[in-house]
Amino acid sequence: MKTIEIRRHSIRNKPGQDLSEQGVLLARLIGEETGPFDRVVTSPIPRAIQTAEAMGCKVDEQNPQLATCGDGVEMECPWPASFTDYAAAYKRGGATFSYARRLAVFYTQLAESLPELGSALVINHGGVVEISAVACLPDFDHTTLGDYCECCEGVRLAWDGGKFVSAEALRV
Repeated sequence: MKTIEIRRHSIRNKPGQDLSEQGVLLARLIGEETGPFDRVVTSPIPRAIQTAEAMGCKVDEQNPQLATCGDGVEMECPWPASFTDYAAAYKRGGATFSYARRLAVFYTQLAESLPELGSALVINHGGVVEISAVACLPDFDHTTLGDYCECCEGVRLAWDGGKFVSAEALRV
C-alpha cells in the first residue's frame, strides 16, 4: 500500500506569505512524527514551501494547482468548509467538481509514481486539502474526517490495487 499525506500549511504572519516563529515550531513538531517521504510536493506559495522545509523535507516539486481552489469554488462553497460541505458541492457538478477532477488526476499520477509501500507529502492550503480528499474518494463517508483543517492538519490517503481505498484525518 502507498500513502499520500496532504496537509495544510503551518501558521503564518497574516497578511504576509511567510510562516511565523510559532508556525515554524509547529511544522518542526509535525515533521518529527512523520515521514520519511519518497516525494514532497507543495504549492508555490512561500508558506507551503516553508512548512515542508520546517518539517525537515526537501521539496521535489511545486504545483500551482495546489495554491488555490479558485473563485468558482469559493462561490459554491466558501472556506472554511468541512470535508462534507465540499463533498456536497462536488456532487452538484459545478466548479468544485471540475477542480476536484483535476486534483484527482494529479494525486493518481503521484500515487502511481511512488515505489511499492512508498509515501508522499503534499503541502497546500485550506479548502484544497478537503477537496483533495473528496476528489480521490468521492463516495467515501466524509463525515468521518470532521470539520475543516486547521494549520498543519490534513488527511492521509491510502492507495492500493490501482485506486484510493481509504482516508484518515490528521489532526494537531
